[in-house]
Amino acid sequence: MQSIEQPPLSLVVFDMAGTTVTDHHEVERCFAEAAAQTGLSVSAGRILAMQGFAKRYVFETLWKEQLGNEHPAIQTRVDESYAAFRHVLEQHYKTQGATPTEGCLESFAWLHKRGIAIALTTGFYRVVTDIILEKLGWLTGLNEQRVGTADSLIQVSIASDEVERGRPYPNMIERAMQLTGISNPKAVVNIGDTPSDLLSGRAAGVALNLGVSNGTHTQEQLAEYPHDKLLGSLAELPALLASWPVSL
Repeated sequence: MQSIEQPPLSLVVFDMAGTTVTDHHEVERCFAEAAAQTGLSVSAGRILAMQGFAKRYVFETLWKEQLGNEHPAIQTRVDESYAAFRHVLEQHYKTQGATPTEGCLESFAWLHKRGIAIALTTGFYRVVTDIILEKLGWLTGLNEQRVGTADSLIQVSIASDEVERGRPYPNMIERAMQLTGISNPKAVVNIGDTPSDLLSGRAAGVALNLGVSNGTHTQEQLAEYPHDKLLGSLAELPALLASWPVSL
């Protein structure tokens, strides 16, 4: 049960692909295509397990697994695979667009009505993050630092290439707090659909660390990672937060 000294909820940090942006496993397919183009052998299961991490880090990890940590060609191979992935991924979102997940816009509206800030974090890099935000109309009102106002749909967007370390480290959540003027992680909720999302929330010490199981990972796949509650979709979020502080 939450302490009676629980501070008011001030910020909700959402992941993008699979959490707020509908994911039909296209990111995994883009990874698989880039891997095949550049000679990286990797299973679909291994690609799924790496979702949510910074994308270049994923290729570094996978190439080290294939060649060994000290192989002299690793960085060259990583550069090739990452470049191929960027091209495939950017073309996908430019041509196919993006849609919000179930309950996403309703959750945003609920938070807006109560003056609670919304931050989007992602394992994507800034270029593709902006492509997705623009397709959704969520880039409106954000400045060059991708910080908005109380009136913009979201208050801040943070890509993995804008922090020193992406997930599972807490840097993106901490950056979101800094940009929204929030110092106490116990005023923050984190929500995502991957193990790395949940690991970063735990590392940041947020008040509620939530998973959603209608993205890239099932409830069973997320259950073994640190979380306070697993939701079927964002449609369940307003009711959960309505009783803040909550007992889980």
